Amino acid sequence: MWAPGMDSKLPSSVRSTLLELFGQIEREFENLYIENLELRREVETLNERLAAEGQAIDGAELSKGQLKTKASHSTSQLSQKLKTTYKASTSKIVSSFKTTTSRAVCQLVKEYIGHRDGIWDVSVARTQPVVLGTASADHTALLWSIETGRSLAKYTGHVGSVNSIKFHPSEQLALTASGDQTAHVWRYAVQLPAPQPAADSSQQLCGEDEVECSDKDEPDADADASSDCPTIRAPLTSLKSHQGVVIAADWLVGGKQAVTASWDRTANLYDVETSELVHSLTGHDQELTHCCTHPTQRLVVTSSRDTTFRLWDFRDPSIHSVNVFQGHTDTVTSAVFTVGDNVVSGSDDRTVKVWDLKNMRSPIATIRTDSAINRINVCVGQKIIALPHDNRQVRLFDMSGVRLARLPRSSRQGHRRMVCGSAWSEDHPVCNLFTCGFDRQAIGWNINIPALLQEK
Repeated sequence: MWAPGMDSKLPSSVRSTLLELFGQIEREFENLYIENLELRREVETLNERLAAEGQAIDGAELSKGQLKTKASHSTSQLSQKLKTTYKASTSKIVSSFKTTTSRAVCQLVKEYIGHRDGIWDVSVARTQPVVLGTASADHTALLWSIETGRSLAKYTGHVGSVNSIKFHPSEQLALTASGDQTAHVWRYAVQLPAPQPAADSSQQLCGEDEVECSDKDEPDADADASSDCPTIRAPLTSLKSHQGVVIAADWLVGGKQAVTASWDRTANLYDVETSELVHSLTGHDQELTHCCTHPTQRLVVTSSRDTTFRLWDFRDPSIHSVNVFQGHTDTVTSAVFTVGDNVVSGSDDRTVKVWDLKNMRSPIATIRTDSAINRINVCVGQKIIALPHDNRQVRLFDMSGVRLARLPRSSRQGHRRMVCGSAWSEDHPVCNLFTCGFDRQAIGWNINIPALLQEK
């Protein structure tokens, strides 16, 4: 009779880990199998109901044969749609198991520790020198050396939580949004320190590693304090006119205008040089949660707690049009542009949806997860979406909704509290993905993108 571990050359610790992992896979497969059976029964019930309705219509005494034909055709279409939905659902179940055996490596490269409260947003400069920016509830924004993890500059001009940070497309300027009801534009001048030999970070496969951590494990800001770096105390420009928290801000293409999103239910478009309000964008029924601009066109997307996001078009200077996207059932936490005519939206309803701007009635892909989703970011060149979650996980998906990886998280590495935001840096040789969380740290990751795509 065979027993676990019989004739095994593996160390007992490795063997027990493997057995535990196989047990997790078996449990997940069992849950999906049960869900699959329930879905099959539901489809069969609906098909029977549709068939019964079709018989009732066909058996009725109708004076017009066209009505009979139309009803029969409609029933057939609905039945076919249900079957197609069922097939798509089962194929996604299969693809999700395929990715659990992913061999792609996601390596934690650097931790950025220095804030004294949670970090809401992270961004990467688009000009030289390439630095990392973080926005924190401690009322400051910090600039970091990506390679060394040292803080290079601190912005202290806000008197409220700093909720977002974005870098100018061509100048050394940063745009921050704050709970003090303003957005600030400020200039920075930093000198990158000499690169240091890379520490021997433990390399870990993307997987399902999960170890509970207490809040006591959070990084200590005093261990790597930012008090010794230069401080920027005042903005070049302060953008005012909101009557509530400014939750996000972004540069329009060209960098001469900026857009802000506020809890006062409006988004504002400003001329940065003069600080003048150009447009006030109204229409959302509840507080805004995010705003994002298109990299090459004068397009803005705003998201809101009203379960919608809106696309604002400023390409024609004489008019600006708006389109409303509906499809989520809870707060839309962010919506971002990607390649072509696509927008990706994330929500507290635990889904991410990919939309075609030419057809806003329904998404072209839907990703369903087990936790609320915060500020998403898309690797434009490779079409990979990073999903930061309330449950401390970060998952990577492609644009068709296939899961590629989950970043490692354990007692030794990864975020210990809610992951708030993410940012890709496609051209950086060391770190190409950054995440930030309410555990007061940002993390730089090296994602082996070729391996991810090959595994797909």
